[in-house]
Amino acid sequence: MENDITARATAALHNLFIGDALAMPVHWFYNVGDIDKAFPDGIKTFHAAPEFHPSSIMSLHSTSGGGRKSVGGQGQVEVVGDVILKGKRQFWNRPNVHYHQGMRAGDNTLNAHCALTLIAVMNAANGHYDRDGFLHAYIQLMTADKPAHPDTYAESYHRGFFAKLHAGLPPDRCAAITHDTPSVGGLVTIAPLVIGERLSGTSLDDTRQLCREHLALTHPDASLAQVCDAYVELIDALLLRTSDTPVRDILLRASRDLSQRDLAKLVDSQRPDREVIGRVLSTACYISDSWPAVLYLAAKYSHDPLKALRMNAEVGGDNVHRGAVLGVILGLINARAAGDLFTQLSEHAAISQAIERLVSNAAGSASA
Repeated sequence: MENDITARATAALHNLFIGDALAMPVHWFYNVGDIDKAFPDGIKTFHAAPEFHPSSIMSLHSTSGGGRKSVGGQGQVEVVGDVILKGKRQFWNRPNVHYHQGMRAGDNTLNAHCALTLIAVMNAANGHYDRDGFLHAYIQLMTADKPAHPDTYAESYHRGFFAKLHAGLPPDRCAAITHDTPSVGGLVTIAPLVIGERLSGTSLDDTRQLCREHLALTHPDASLAQVCDAYVELIDALLLRTSDTPVRDILLRASRDLSQRDLAKLVDSQRPDREVIGRVLSTACYISDSWPAVLYLAAKYSHDPLKALRMNAEVGGDNVHRGAVLGVILGLINARAAGDLFTQLSEHAAISQAIERLVSNAAGSASA
């Protein structure tokens, strides 16, 4: 049983980075025809970000804070370029620039690097969460003069956080609220926290509370916090389940904003995935639709992690962040990574070492 749990935890975290990188080239493509045009053979492996992005509205996003640009600007400081994403502001004012322009096949996006940063912080704290340690490391990651990650885009929550930090607020009071605060991107860093704490012997209640506190540092939203609770409980149930526990039942119990019955009907239907996620459920970042979309794909393709992550990429929208969360769930179900893609990640050696240390140290802490 202990070996099963270790394998599940390791696969879950491997898949987080796979799901992120696999969807990266078509992140925020909202017309599936554009995905088919750019990748006529589908998303079967890692690809570099295309130069042209047909759905990109990065040029409309504020470079001085969260949200969109406003008349007269949001302030004198250009957060993008001066505080974070140094050397990247030049790409923000051009139409149809890919959000992840310049990223290579197998590169991970910014939120996945935040998850890797959290793993490093937990490794330094014997597998436990360290709020102040994370905030310090997050600020270092984002403000480094020499880029510490390959991304060009930062979601609204990053820009809002650093606008407040630059204005002099303490890091634990820099969370910014915008129209897209309740988004699936807020869940990307949750899985390492849950896995490390639960393997270290922290109770589920205490782990759930730690995750809420961590989420509130960047995504202060009640509806997202409720889904975060469901995600924590789902990770725990899949990680620590016995072999005869029905996975489908566990997945359906995690449903929010869509009844278990309705979610089950979607999974069992013969409707194309692009109809379910695209018409019934939005492909956008908002958690009300992105969370049931993750559960739908996890339940439908529970024994085929690579196909699940491929379909997630090919329905478009906020598929990168959905993919990271979906990857975790699939790794917990199957105790194996999706295909042979993990070793093709650009930083697979460093990621593997960090994950192995977190899982082994946390498991050792619990048994000590």
